[in-house]
Amino acid sequence: MAKSTKYDRDVVIQKATALYWEKGFHGTSMRNLQDVIDMRPGSIYACFGSKEGLFKESLHHYADMTLELLAQCRSQSNSPLQTLKNFIKAAVMDTQSSAPSNMCMLVKTISELTEDNLDLLQQAKQLLGKIERAFTDILQDAQTKGEVAKNQDCQPLARYLQIQIMGLRTYLRANPDNINVDSLINDIFTYGPFQPSEN
Repeated sequence: MAKSTKYDRDVVIQKATALYWEKGFHGTSMRNLQDVIDMRPGSIYACFGSKEGLFKESLHHYADMTLELLAQCRSQSNSPLQTLKNFIKAAVMDTQSSAPSNMCMLVKTISELTEDNLDLLQQAKQLLGKIERAFTDILQDAQTKGEVAKNQDCQPLARYLQIQIMGLRTYLRANPDNINVDSLINDIFTYGPFQPSEN
């Protein structure tokens, strides 16, 4: 019975994540939630405490999905930089084709929320930072394997990648047709801070 309850909770969070990702926090009404996750408001409050509580769990679920995708890409390549390229392609192409919103859910949340929802806003920022730290770990591995120069600081490189992924998603949303995604991703690693420094 306990296992069944946990499974049901996971399904609810998955459905709520897709809904919040599509509509945003403020755009999602309790009626929307009730229809999509098939729970009455009283049950939602009993299980998650509030609409905010369910949204917070949805943010964590989204971040976990992102980190799982990154881990999957890492397991499929011996090259850390190729891992990152594969991750970016999978992330942006999935967003274009099957995800409920073209934007990263965490970025969308940070763009939408104000100080009135400070707890949720901080949560989204922290989770985005967690993903950035995962990028940093992979870039440090790339340094060890000689794919990134030893004199590079990997934390700013990880931040640069975050910025590029955000921009690439927006660019592909504005230009959905006849775009060579592989070329755009390769450009991220060819120009900017990934360029070898001249001695």
